[in-house]
Amino acid sequence: MTRAVVLDTGVLGLVVHPKQRPEIAAWVELLEKAGVAICLPEIADYELRRELLRMRSNGAVQKLDQLRGPMTYLPISTAAMRLAAELWAELRQGGQPTADRHALDVDVILAAQARLAHRDLGAPEADTSAVVATTNVGHLGRLVAAQEWTQIAWAP
Repeated sequence: MTRAVVLDTGVLGLVVHPKQRPEIAAWVELLEKAGVAICLPEIADYELRRELLRMRSNGAVQKLDQLRGPMTYLPISTAAMRLAAELWAELRQGGQPTADRHALDVDVILAAQARLAHRDLGAPEADTSAVVATTNVGHLGRLVAAQEWTQIAWAP
């Protein structure tokens, strides 16, 4: 079984700025040693990158660019966007939206990318255990397996 951790934007920001939480680098290294696929969703890249560019944080943008090598990049796909639309509609119908109805709603797109991570990892759906590492389980936990990043650990 392929084990995968999909990074939410908040956790990705910590990885790019490890001085905020020095233990993040050790956590990433532990996951790598355990053979866990660390996934960087394109929507999280977008959400973090736009803010880094606004702040003119060129060093952090370069660090973000460098993560594409060691991490598994999950590009936005038609399948992910269609699933995101379904998730968005289900949440609205249930009266539990995660964002304003006019907002892009990054959370549903990220959840869709996480649900489809098995495909991007080249594994059958039943052979992939993916969890979203986040700093806020609230919204994402309704859509996909999600945990606080500090609670995710796989031993090598």
